[in-house]
Amino acid sequence: MAKCCIGIDLGGSFIKFGVLDADRRPCGTVQLPTPTDRGADGVVEQMVAGVESLMDSPGVSKGDVLGVGIGSPGPLAISEGVILAMPNIPGMDNCRIRDRVSDALGLPAVLENDANAAAYGEFLCGAGAGVQNMVMLTLGTGIGGGVIIDGNVLHGAHEIGAELGHMIVQPAGRHCGCGQRGCLEQYASATFLAKEARRKIEQEGAQSTLSRILERNGDITSKDIVEAAGGGDAFAAQAWDEAMQYLAVGCVNLCRIFDPDKIVLSGGMTGAGEALMRPLSEHFAKLHWKLTDAKTRIEIAALGNDAGFIGAAGVALLAFGKNRSESEP
Repeated sequence: MAKCCIGIDLGGSFIKFGVLDADRRPCGTVQLPTPTDRGADGVVEQMVAGVESLMDSPGVSKGDVLGVGIGSPGPLAISEGVILAMPNIPGMDNCRIRDRVSDALGLPAVLENDANAAAYGEFLCGAGAGVQNMVMLTLGTGIGGGVIIDGNVLHGAHEIGAELGHMIVQPAGRHCGCGQRGCLEQYASATFLAKEARRKIEQEGAQSTLSRILERNGDITSKDIVEAAGGGDAFAAQAWDEAMQYLAVGCVNLCRIFDPDKIVLSGGMTGAGEALMRPLSEHFAKLHWKLTDAKTRIEIAALGNDAGFIGAAGVALLAFGKNRSESEP
C-alpha cells in the first residue's frame, strides 16, 4: 500500500479507527468500545489494539504508516499532546495521550480536538473538498465546530480557538455552562431548542401538539419540533424558525470574521434537511450585509461519523507526510 496515516476518533461510547492514504483516500475502519471503567490505561490499550488491528489487515503494514492522529474531546493542551480533562471518561485528566500511544506503537502521533478533526475530515474528503477556507458547525447536544484557514486547522494563540458555539448572539441572554450569557448553543442547538420549547409548554402554557409527545415520552426532541412544525403546529414552527434565525446570525458572524468559501453543517439537527436549509438560507440572506453579494455557501456535511477519524488521520498526514517523504531515498 502507498504511505498512509491512521486516525483515531475517541468518543464516549466507541473509539473509531481508519486509514487515510497519501492521496487522501479513506479506507479500512475498525470500531471498538471505549473502556470507560478502566481510565487512561484502558483507553490507551484500546487505541493501540485498534491501530494494530488495522496494521494487520490486508494491504496495510506498519512500514506503510507514517503516523497516527488522535481526535479527542477536550479541553486539551494540543501542542503538548495532553488531555487536560474529560468528564465523560473518568481517569483521563492530564493524560499524556499522544506520547503514550506513540511510545506503545513505535510511531509518531499527533493530538487534535475532535471537532477540529471532524472539520478537517470534511475539508479533505467531504463537503469542503476543493476549497481552502472552511468553517464547520456541529449542531447537536451543543454547538461545536472547527475552522480551516488556507488548508490549516485554526487553534488560536491559547489553543482554544474555534469554540463557535460560544459566540454571543444575544447580549445578557440565557446563561450558558461556559459562564457566559447568550451563547449561540443556547439558542440553536438541538438540546436547548427542545429544552426551551418544553419550558414554554410546562411553565407558560404554550399550546402545541408537542404537549402530547411530552406527556407520552416525558420529554421532547428537536426532531419532534421540526416534525410538528412541518405538520402545521404554529408554536413548533415559531420555535424552529427562531432557532434558524439565531443560527443564521452565527453564520453571518463567521462570514464577517473568516470569509470562508463554505460553512458546513453537521450533527443530528442536519437530519432535518431542507426543513433546516430553507429557513436558514432565508434568514442568512436577510441578515448578510448588502455591500457585496453573499459568496459563502452553506452546505450539509457529507461524511457523517467518518469525519472524525478521517480528519485525525489527515492531521497526522499533514504533520508527518512531508517530513517522512523528504527523508526517504
